Amino acid sequence: MGPLAGIKIVELAGIGPGPMAAMLLADLGATVLRIDRTEPADLGVRRPQKFNLLMRNRECIALDLKQPEAVQQVLQFVDSADGLIEGFRPGVTERLDLGPDACLARNPRLVYGRITGWGQTGPLAHAAGHDLNYIALTGVLHAIGRAGQPPTIPLALTGDFSGGALYLVMGMLAALLEARSSGQGQVVDAAIVDGTTSMATVFYGLHAAGMWNAARGSNILDSGAPFYEVYECQDGGWISIGPIEARFYQQLLALLDLDPQALGAQHDQGAWPRAKVVIAQRFKTRTRAQWCELLEGTDVCFAPVLSFDEAPRHPHLQARGSFVEIDGVVQPAPAPRFSRSVPQMPRPPQAEPTRDIAAVLAAWRGA
Repeated sequence: MGPLAGIKIVELAGIGPGPMAAMLLADLGATVLRIDRTEPADLGVRRPQKFNLLMRNRECIALDLKQPEAVQQVLQFVDSADGLIEGFRPGVTERLDLGPDACLARNPRLVYGRITGWGQTGPLAHAAGHDLNYIALTGVLHAIGRAGQPPTIPLALTGDFSGGALYLVMGMLAALLEARSSGQGQVVDAAIVDGTTSMATVFYGLHAAGMWNAARGSNILDSGAPFYEVYECQDGGWISIGPIEARFYQQLLALLDLDPQALGAQHDQGAWPRAKVVIAQRFKTRTRAQWCELLEGTDVCFAPVLSFDEAPRHPHLQARGSFVEIDGVVQPAPAPRFSRSVPQMPRPPQAEPTRDIAAVLAAWRGA
């Protein structure tokens, strides 16, 4: 089931973008086997396995990769795999005898996916780091935030999961397609600094054209404009508006019963501070629910700002099935959607690694 049915991926246990990439591939139908550690490691936030949702939809075995026999067992899985994911610092898998050369010697068609923050090469390649550091280096973190405020940390969505996991998946899928025609595998070097920089292409273009200011919170898409902003409501709830197009902005002002002439021209940056004050005052006159009743579903580019508790209950997301409940845990559904090769519902994270390696290997070879 799913468009990636029949694809087999070996995942060497890591944190952040590696598991996210493995989950995405498994959600789309790939058979993913996670090679976990035999002892708990300091891998960041700990929680009951049931809630470690990035581990869903795949089987897990435990091996001590410092032992030669464990390495040989991994290589047996590699023999019939289509791809491998690893997220160690550069050189670690080579020292374990599980690097690209060793794996491709066993399986020349293998796509060997590597995800790091800094990349496999460069002066910082061997330095420790996390999502925040990687997006800081790219210029992206500097651009996120409000005027006069420090840079705002955008969760780990911008670096680890977008610039990292999604680019690793894209690279591996491209290499898997190429391997079908060439018969040869290759190494995919996915670096979070590269992926995050790539995502910022449009903003670097605007900056080069002199259309994007270095000062945070002064541009059209970074909270500088009154028509691309979040506003507080009477009850303390928040709403978002984004009518960049003139006709949508005019519709918003009409529904808010505001005089366009009093606010100044839409793209007159000198008028933005005054217009923002006026619009903010108007949104303070009603509750979030009242604004939803008036504005939701119109062309004013509106949505309420929902919490993690509220989002799964929104009628639109419910209608689309954007969230599912698995083993009593509400979580995001697999994305994107497919008209024909529809993936199965994800399986919950495996409670404990499987210890019967021989049985798993036999099933793997037969998959």
